[in-house]
Amino acid sequence: MFKPLIQFVLQHLMQQNSWTAPLLQPYANQTIRMDFKVAQVTLTILQNGELAVAADSADPDATIHLPPSLVMRLLRKDPLASSMIKIDGNATLGIEVGKIFSAIRWDVEEDLSKVVGDVAAYQVVQLGQEKFKQLQTNAKNLGEMLVEYWQEEQPLMAKKTSVENFNQSVDRLREDADRLQSRIEKLLAAAPSPESR
Repeated sequence: MFKPLIQFVLQHLMQQNSWTAPLLQPYANQTIRMDFKVAQVTLTILQNGELAVAADSADPDATIHLPPSLVMRLLRKDPLASSMIKIDGNATLGIEVGKIFSAIRWDVEEDLSKVVGDVAAYQVVQLGQEKFKQLQTNAKNLGEMLVEYWQEEQPLMAKKTSVENFNQSVDRLREDADRLQSRIEKLLAAAPSPESR
């Protein structure tokens, strides 16, 4: 059901990002599976470097595991997210395809211009970018407010300084206990034995 749509989107993105074909050509006739936990798609790399949806029964040369939460982190450009991607099989193929997918850009303005014209497409994209930035700022502010609320009003999370103070107190207690044990051992060693009395 979704295969024709995925195939159309892939071909469209590959046409907009024609630089990807020469990078994929060395991997022609190999298959890669994208596992999003909730759905999977298996792709075959064609001789010309384009991608096509493979049959469900195709055995992948590499599998890239991308849970939905990780996809969201990748979209937010989280620098740690890419290190959490799991690749099974041919790691070189998986890494190369992953790099290409992370660098592919959809030219929304070009596609919109075919429907509403150049000027309107530009304005819609600019408005969308402004709203997206505003949404990111609002989400960040909400997160900071929740952290402050959980630390100050309803202590659900400990403050960093409180955790550091607690760790220092534990370290001091451990050192004091070690010193006390050392003193006790010295006193016991210096005390006369019961037989010598």
